[in-house]
Amino acid sequence: MGHNDTVKDDRQNFVLFAVIAALILFGWPLIQNRFFPTANPPATKIEKGKQVALPKPGADPTADSPAAIRDRQQVLAETPRVRIETPALKGSINLRGPRIDDLVLTRYNETVAKDSAPIRLLSPAGAPEAYFAGFGWRAEGLNPPGANTVWTASAPVLAPGRPVRLEAANATGQRFRIEIAVDQDYLFTIRQTVMNAGSAPVTVAPYGYVNRIGVSKDPDSWTIHTGPMSVNNGAAQYSTNFKDLAQGPQRFTTQGGWLGFTDKYWLTALVPDAQQAFDGQFRAGANTSFQADYSVAPRILQPGQALTESARFFAGAKEVALLDRYTDQGIVAKLDYAIDWGWFRLVEKPIFYVLDWLFRMVGNFGVAIILLTLMIRALLFPIAQRQFASMAAMRALQPKMKALQERYKDDKQRLQQEVMALYKTERVNPLAGCLPTLIQIPIFYALYKVLLLTIEMRHQPFVLWIKDLSAPDPLTPVNLFGLLAFTPPHWLGIGVVPIILGISMYFQFKLNPQAMDETQRQVFAILPWVLMFVMAPFAVGLQVYWITTNCVSILQQRLLYARHPGLKQPVAK
Repeated sequence: MGHNDTVKDDRQNFVLFAVIAALILFGWPLIQNRFFPTANPPATKIEKGKQVALPKPGADPTADSPAAIRDRQQVLAETPRVRIETPALKGSINLRGPRIDDLVLTRYNETVAKDSAPIRLLSPAGAPEAYFAGFGWRAEGLNPPGANTVWTASAPVLAPGRPVRLEAANATGQRFRIEIAVDQDYLFTIRQTVMNAGSAPVTVAPYGYVNRIGVSKDPDSWTIHTGPMSVNNGAAQYSTNFKDLAQGPQRFTTQGGWLGFTDKYWLTALVPDAQQAFDGQFRAGANTSFQADYSVAPRILQPGQALTESARFFAGAKEVALLDRYTDQGIVAKLDYAIDWGWFRLVEKPIFYVLDWLFRMVGNFGVAIILLTLMIRALLFPIAQRQFASMAAMRALQPKMKALQERYKDDKQRLQQEVMALYKTERVNPLAGCLPTLIQIPIFYALYKVLLLTIEMRHQPFVLWIKDLSAPDPLTPVNLFGLLAFTPPHWLGIGVVPIILGISMYFQFKLNPQAMDETQRQVFAILPWVLMFVMAPFAVGLQVYWITTNCVSILQQRLLYARHPGLKQPVAK
């Protein structure tokens, strides 16, 4: 093969790479939201050089509209209520029904603004974004209280250690009691009792339900499931979506487990008594409403007897340690699966717990990510040493490889045999240099899922203008750092942190042993800037991890160059 043919092939290879790079830049945004959502929506933006908090997309009206607050308060005032007061929850129970239909999560706000309203999870029917739960008995051989029955409460306030009894009666001699207790976090315990003071046996079949208007504002994707979810027959079920319910109810029968609706950070879950089987279902209703409900098998209650059924109801934030505690203590089976960790669960959860531990030590998740990176790089340092030794050996072999390629250019099978024989003779493993990269892939993906999934990362600041590590960098030179009155699209709005990432990759690649092939050198010269555009929409926390990794790699490379000076020598021709 002549010199001109080699140059021609190099040009063709470079053109091919340029086409692939363009496809990555412009095609990636088309698939990322479906398969790999990059980050949470931006928490802030830069306007006229100043940082301002953004309203949450589709945020609850209580956070943004005084009129909506009055409307909801008007609905709440129409019925008698029992207040809910816990360290994590504020709200009330509607005594008509009864329903748990007014719940605010006091630990979490809608936005990063200092005066932001807290997250509202449940709202009464008739108010914007109605979302509520209730418990009762089927009217099959029983005349239970109706939906408009006003129950009598034993106390005005429900609080941890202070349960409330709700009581009602019918005209045939049965008395009904629902006792509600709540813990310090988000778990309600429900005890439903029927006392038969009538003259004939009755059939008792308890049920519970959660009803919501509208689908989740968090998109359902290949990476994160939102919408109807259940744990039944020993396994977590993520396959049912809101659109599936339009085709008809989704039903199952199981013993142990739960069902409800999951958003990215919030969960409502009905948890029937684990000691008996129940029928669960998801279904769609009128006016874009959706319901999850369960019922247990009917039982005969004789005159003079009472029957009590227990259940639990979770309504709150999907805090990792809390869900794990409920699961580990046997309170709710597999409640920790409400977080859709996916295939890399065994890597992601340890990464999260190490990161959370570091955060508790230093008080800043950005610093915790840097420390986590240093820990990982320290563990991988021996492998990095072997990688560089392998790269040195492969570099020394390049002239012999070129000679073999020239000699057997028309016999691919013989070329492969001779190359393998050369590796064996020189005791070189061409795959050894890939090992550190392969090891870091699950770690990188695990951190991506941690930043995307866990509420502990939501609205966590780092330094300066970085107010949310789980969102993209809002500061971009494209609009002169907010001085120009427009917000560039996410694929064009390259932030300062992604630019730093591109620069760090450029210098790291510059320190890598230079390849003999001109096309490879050109590819590595442009690759950092392609990856800069690809990574720009991702969470800043992920970019901080990569920048730290690059900086540590540069230091390691300088150290290992000193140990393997052959890497810096020009390749013999």
